Amino acid sequence: MNDKEPVNRNVIDRESLPPMFPTHRHEPEFWEHLGRAIASFGFLEEVLGKAIFAFTATRRYRDSEIEAAYEDWLPKLERALTDQLVNLAEAYGKATRDNPNTSTENVSDLVEDIKKAAVIRNVLCHGSWRIPDAHGASIPLFVNRQKEKFESPIDVAYLRQVQAHVAGLTCSVIDTVTHMGWQFPGSAGPGKLIWDKS
Repeated sequence: MNDKEPVNRNVIDRESLPPMFPTHRHEPEFWEHLGRAIASFGFLEEVLGKAIFAFTATRRYRDSEIEAAYEDWLPKLERALTDQLVNLAEAYGKATRDNPNTSTENVSDLVEDIKKAAVIRNVLCHGSWRIPDAHGASIPLFVNRQKEKFESPIDVAYLRQVQAHVAGLTCSVIDTVTHMGWQFPGSAGPGKLIWDKS
């Protein structure tokens, strides 16, 4: 390249972009259901954090274990606020295994189902959405850490199914707490109160 050759510098004419760029090619219903699916994952993460609190707060300790357990409790609860879905699922599974009063069978299956759902959560949250086909389905550009490219078309029906599945997982997590007779933290549901703030 000749250093004296003029450079044709350009910038995007933002005023000429279509309204809602770069999301303008999808129907509003698609974005609504994508948002609802992602929001449901966020709620699942909150519920897992509260369930971790419930299982760790209601576990019985021998007198000799109480001080160490109390010191370990705050870091556990802090991680329950900051961890992402897979780590939350694992911490929840450990909390249920460590609590001898856990009354729900096959919690490990629920943990595995949550971890499987985390795969699609990452696609929905981090994918770059391509132009939809004639049926409104779009394949997001998403490559995971194993360098596997996501290739399934996603449409409104798919997003509705994901949202319903995540809502079901959330209810199952809540059930593991309430099945033991405890009120789920932050709810006004039935059961014995775990922590009285007064």
